[in-house]
Amino acid sequence: MPKLKVDGIEVEVPAGATVLQACEAAGKEIPRFCYHERLSIAGNCRMCLVEVKPGPPKPQASCALPAADNQEVRTDSAMVKAAREGVMEFLLINHPLDCPICDQGGECDLQDQSVAYGRGHSRYTENKRAVTEKYMGPIVKTVMTRCIQCTRCVRFAEEVAGVEEIGAIYRGEDMQITSYLEKAVTSELSGNVVDLCPVGALTSKPYAFEARPWELKKTLSIDVSDAVGTNIRLDSRGRAVLRALPRINEDVNEEWAHDKTRHHVDGLSRRRLDKPYVRKDGKLVEASWDEAFEAIAAVAKDAGSSVAAIAGDLVDCETMFAAKALVKSMGSDLLEGRQTGMAYDTSNLGAVAFNTTIAGIEDADAILLVGSNLRWEAPLVNTRVRKAIKKGARVFAIGAETDLTYKVEWLGNDLGLLGKLPDRAAEAIDAAKKPVLIVGPGALKDGHGPTLAMAGGFMRDATETDAAWNGYNVVHLAAARMGGLMLGYAQKGGIADIVAAAPKLAFFLGADEVDFSAFATSFKVYIGHHGDTGAHHADVILPGATYAEKPGTYVNLEGRVQRADRAVYAPGDAREDWTILRALSDKIGRTLPFDSLVELRAAMASDVPELGQEGLVRYEWAPPSLASAASGEVGYPVKDFYLTNAICRASPTMQRCSAELIHGEDFAEAAE
Repeated sequence: MPKLKVDGIEVEVPAGATVLQACEAAGKEIPRFCYHERLSIAGNCRMCLVEVKPGPPKPQASCALPAADNQEVRTDSAMVKAAREGVMEFLLINHPLDCPICDQGGECDLQDQSVAYGRGHSRYTENKRAVTEKYMGPIVKTVMTRCIQCTRCVRFAEEVAGVEEIGAIYRGEDMQITSYLEKAVTSELSGNVVDLCPVGALTSKPYAFEARPWELKKTLSIDVSDAVGTNIRLDSRGRAVLRALPRINEDVNEEWAHDKTRHHVDGLSRRRLDKPYVRKDGKLVEASWDEAFEAIAAVAKDAGSSVAAIAGDLVDCETMFAAKALVKSMGSDLLEGRQTGMAYDTSNLGAVAFNTTIAGIEDADAILLVGSNLRWEAPLVNTRVRKAIKKGARVFAIGAETDLTYKVEWLGNDLGLLGKLPDRAAEAIDAAKKPVLIVGPGALKDGHGPTLAMAGGFMRDATETDAAWNGYNVVHLAAARMGGLMLGYAQKGGIADIVAAAPKLAFFLGADEVDFSAFATSFKVYIGHHGDTGAHHADVILPGATYAEKPGTYVNLEGRVQRADRAVYAPGDAREDWTILRALSDKIGRTLPFDSLVELRAAMASDVPELGQEGLVRYEWAPPSLASAASGEVGYPVKDFYLTNAICRASPTMQRCSAELIHGEDFAEAAE
């Protein structure tokens, strides 16, 4: 490990570290534009200049210079100060004075660093160059005259997103960054280039001219658009959420978020349910809370224990626990969260969790995907697979061939292959130290038994050098899935068991993907926030809150318990879901034993201790007993990445992404 001095401070850094990283280890701030710790080194902005001895008597780019023993680095010498001022002066030669109208204003690296390291004036009087705007799709707005050619967006598209559709054309002063043929970027991760851009060249198109950063209230939250549990920050003003940005969590999402996470927020305020409704003479009519509760109470009186609760994909654990407590108090245990009909064994939750962990995928040396279009089902797990491939992992897949942004050896589209893998895959998995099996929803229904039976081939015992390895992983689609399974929202036969029981009273907790024709004889109570499918079929609608309008607990596909805070309040008469169930319990004479969120969480932790505190829940692996055969083609359930839930379907941005990127519709851009 090299030892060197930075401004007189001795530091020791890992082999292969750069001088820039050594300076940061010594607590020194080094300005940079092109360097990013998650991308390859470009070394083209030259802002990170430092003075290094021994070496030539000139400033050197610290991002591209390896740290070595006995180096003496100066970050504050007169030479370094003058060099940085000169570089900043060059960068601003062509940069327009757009700060008053630029969406990056207030959170712009160029603004901050020009004040901290620039001269304060320029000696150049030549005309600035102008660059025509480029089209990158419905997510990214471009003002390429502001571009300083740091190439962060180019490297991200190639290295992280795996979609090589952004690049540079021409040379020298004429160089321009553009998308391929100036078409929309087809990556589901394209919005990340907005965060990466250190100037205002790439900004968020849906958020354009909406707000300044100092106007916004910032709330820590968890994304519910998939089961990864991306850590996000919701920025709101008044009662509106204006944008969602990713937070750094190395174990879950690093610092990325997919486009659905970022831009579904304009759907939070559209198509909202803000009043109770009761169906009279076949039509839903507005009602008061008392009228709605009385209608439910009248049915509950006759229903007895014939009652069920079905949880949707976006529901928090508190809501599911309150519904469970209410249904249980009425003498029923009909609870289900897998609304689309999946029915897999949940006796051992380790058999339905992502046991390797999301970050652990990077260490895999052989990966088998079964029935999973990982790029759409869990994009931020897909990026980890790309990192594993860069380290030498081989990827095999059973399912319909699709573009996962990396090289895959497709074995065929037949679940029967689980019984006998082709030799090339079997040999690679047997020889691997850390093999991984990823089971997607396309194989969960029919392939769960066979994949469990072959799970032993992906286990490795602990050695003197390595810990025990569990390579069996299940990919879920719903943010509520793991929490629901922990709370018991799983019948042995899935939702078919509830349909067979024909409950007289059925609670649908934001459940919009259910086949409602199977509940024709049930009195349907929908507790949700959007006027989607569930609301159209309901006999009573009780308006609830979205994930942004209530504090909630969510469990991601790893079994990681995470909590979100309230960003804004629900519109109209809408209330937090658990408070609705608590008030309803009074009306039907089954009063629930909690009056506050604190009391509810204490009761929930008593029922399921793992939900009592944040963190990763590890399940003991039990040897599987299922060995049923499977055959037939795999079907991927996600047909449209951008419209997978009620909030996204209400979002104009997501609708346009779907129309343009999935269905190929053309959109004309107005001249500016």
